[in-house]
Amino acid sequence: MTDQQRLRLPIGIQTFSEIREGGYYYVDKTPIIERLVQQNKYYFLSRPRRFGKSLLLDTLRCLFEGRQKLFEGLYIHDRWDWQQTHPVIRLSFGSGVMRNREELDTRIRHQLRKERERFTQTTAAETDIPGEFSDLLELAHRETGQPVVLLIDEYDKPILDNILEPERARELREGLKNLYSVLKDAGPHLHLVLITGVSKFSKVSLFSGLNNLNDITLDAPYSTICGYTDEDIDRVFSAELAGLDREAIRQWYNGYRWGGPEVTSVYNPFDALLLLQKREFGPYWFESATPTFLVNVLKQRGVFTPSLDQWETEYELLSQFDVDDISTDALLFQAGYLTIQKVEEPLLGYRQYTLGFPNREVETSLNHALLPSLGVENGPRERRTLFKHLQQHDLAGLEAHLKALYAGLPHDWYRNTPIAQYEGHYASVFYSHFAALGLGVTVEDSSHHGKVDMAVDFSGHIYLFEFKVVEQLPEGRALAQIKARGYADKYRASGKPIHLIGVEFSSEQRQIVAFEVETI
Repeated sequence: MTDQQRLRLPIGIQTFSEIREGGYYYVDKTPIIERLVQQNKYYFLSRPRRFGKSLLLDTLRCLFEGRQKLFEGLYIHDRWDWQQTHPVIRLSFGSGVMRNREELDTRIRHQLRKERERFTQTTAAETDIPGEFSDLLELAHRETGQPVVLLIDEYDKPILDNILEPERARELREGLKNLYSVLKDAGPHLHLVLITGVSKFSKVSLFSGLNNLNDITLDAPYSTICGYTDEDIDRVFSAELAGLDREAIRQWYNGYRWGGPEVTSVYNPFDALLLLQKREFGPYWFESATPTFLVNVLKQRGVFTPSLDQWETEYELLSQFDVDDISTDALLFQAGYLTIQKVEEPLLGYRQYTLGFPNREVETSLNHALLPSLGVENGPRERRTLFKHLQQHDLAGLEAHLKALYAGLPHDWYRNTPIAQYEGHYASVFYSHFAALGLGVTVEDSSHHGKVDMAVDFSGHIYLFEFKVVEQLPEGRALAQIKARGYADKYRASGKPIHLIGVEFSSEQRQIVAFEVETI
């Protein structure tokens, strides 16, 4: 693509027609959409926020309304029967915040009324919300002679907006369940149903009786239905890449995966587009919403932060999300802070998943957000100091800095925070402090002799850290273990200086009591 053919970047645009008619770049998702519409009838798809779910639904709307001109040049154009159209009803809970059942019901009735006006000017009979919804589906079918394509966007947002207030969230959940209950018996009036959202609430809690709802969240054929692949970035946005480090783009923003290693990983479109516009790296997606609830949950549950990049779980835990039962696994995965790194099937039908950070943006930003909950105050100053010592390879300065960091943890924090009961607290502070800086941090990096607790590769040097918790006095076991087990062997071929660092924490003094270094 030449400079003369450069197009506009579709930042924040969720309307398919505006992208196609307004001179914007468009990544063609119609090969996957064609597969979708030719298979089942009822679909559910979960993806994190700002991942293109709304654009996907609007593309489907234009397709079934027969707006052929918009699809010229796309894969599906010559493979679609443009004479066959269907009425499309789209409901969305993406805008605004509803604080109670009354506000939710008002929003639902408003949408049902607006959709009804597209098919008739007659006033609907006074009834309840399920009755109005059922009447709308039947009316659209009768007036057009074709069953309805039903698209529901952000189906769970009213609940998630109130997740910090469980009683209110339960009230809104019941209101949504009241609406969605219609789908069970509406089959004769429906051609296709696609429900999208961030979380996957159990069918019992929201879709009772709708047993044929096909969850395609982790289905390999649909793994790239939202988001950009590496190929998309190189092909569609080639004219925008000049002057940007392509490998850095990949490390910072690629890596979301819904399935095993065989599926293609994707970029969050919001990140990719803002990078191409602003021409500098930043945590654009992460900063678009503060994960206060997530940070509070991780703090309350005493999560060992180094484990976040090697989080082991099962499928049931990935989908266990409800107002009264939110698994840490589901929260981290569905919200987009962790993604699937590995899938194993030790027994037929029993899958084990290893989750990890999708990319550098999320690892850096989430650890940045977690540091205050770990007791670290004045994070910007602490990070600048850490960076300065690492950049200068000043190990004595690094030791002094880390000791000061731990000395500065407030005593009230120790008394009031459950994570203080765990020895892993010391390593959590250590790891998150380094990871929040955006360094290349590897936790439990394997060698043929075992796993070193933390490895950092920065500015031409490699730092290997081993942590031990002692009662009060240093014991020298941490550095001895690094040497005895040959943790450095796998790095020798790099030709970089390797610093072996044994760190011992005193559980009584709440301080680093040994910081032993050997450079090879």
